Amino acid sequence: MPTVEGSAGRPSGGVIELSIGSLATGGDGVGRAPDGRVVFVPLSAPGDRLRVRIIEERARFARGEIDALLEGGPDRVAPECPVFGDCGGCSWQHVRYAAQLEAKRAIVRDALARIARLERLPEIEFVASPRAYGYRSRARLLVAGGRVGFRRRRSHEVCPIARCPLLVPELDRALGALAADPPAVDGEWELALGEGGELRSASLADPARAARIELRAGAERFSASLGVFAQANALLLDPLWSTVVGAVGAGALALELFAGAGFFTLGLASRFERVVAVEGDPLAARDLARNVADRRVRVIEARVESWLAEPGLAPDAILLDPPRGGLGRGPSERLAALPARRIAYLSCDPATLARDLAAVVPHAFRVARVCGFDLFPQTPHVEALVVLDREG
Repeated sequence: MPTVEGSAGRPSGGVIELSIGSLATGGDGVGRAPDGRVVFVPLSAPGDRLRVRIIEERARFARGEIDALLEGGPDRVAPECPVFGDCGGCSWQHVRYAAQLEAKRAIVRDALARIARLERLPEIEFVASPRAYGYRSRARLLVAGGRVGFRRRRSHEVCPIARCPLLVPELDRALGALAADPPAVDGEWELALGEGGELRSASLADPARAARIELRAGAERFSASLGVFAQANALLLDPLWSTVVGAVGAGALALELFAGAGFFTLGLASRFERVVAVEGDPLAARDLARNVADRRVRVIEARVESWLAEPGLAPDAILLDPPRGGLGRGPSERLAALPARRIAYLSCDPATLARDLAAVVPHAFRVARVCGFDLFPQTPHVEALVVLDREG
């Protein structure tokens, strides 16, 4: 197939042939156009030879869509979901699981080296999900006009589904029941499975009317209200909890930022004489206070970024688990100024993690440990823990 080129000799809305060499942070496959530019191609796999239609051009890269699969690479597999590619819930079902893990390890390594400019890193540990399917015990669905599903890929429309292979069996059956008898209330709905097997299916439009669900953190139990964040991979809760809490260590005072409903707080309370836990979401902060009522934990309901301006604390260790946007440069520098000997930073976005570490590490810290967790198989999302120790 000939290449259609623009006046500058670059593909211009035309078709090219290329091979995919790797997977990018956002999930797209990456290849090289004949003119040398990087081309991002969704739903492609390493080793694929493709005919690609260019849909977006920039000076240094382009984006394309698969026009034809000429030859599948060794890491290409058949997806399990019949609506894969249309549904936006996941983007890597066509990639062999071992290749997904290696790509995620590379994503973490690249972010720390390229964005944080950390040259000497310890070996990156990585914890795979025991199952690549059937692992999710929490999910948010969209209900609209009698249809139930996730959003379509690159769209706000609903992709109707009656089952999802990523969900644990109990949740998958609940999804089927919801799809068979769609609720009259449109909007986001949450499906969640509790520790005792209780199931919650409720609209996020009215969280006060939904019961809290019981969850587990190590040997501890806690509850979370509808809409309050909790980890979704039921198979990795124990390894995640024990690794993170163990990494923080023990001592007199621990500071936990973005504490949520208390998943890690309860473990810290058994290892430190006192814990100060900061959470900005009012509903999560109320859950947190209820869950740690009989522990030596002081709960502060405040935006972490604002509270860090004048914390007035001298913690031995700090744990933070911010949302995808991370902490930001100013708050990260204020965090580094606290006299903690150790900082454990857990992040769902390696790019913002690396950005924040670039502001923290120069304050006499070294990277002692890096560990990735594959909480979301079949997607490019990866959870990363970086442990910093103060030098000297």
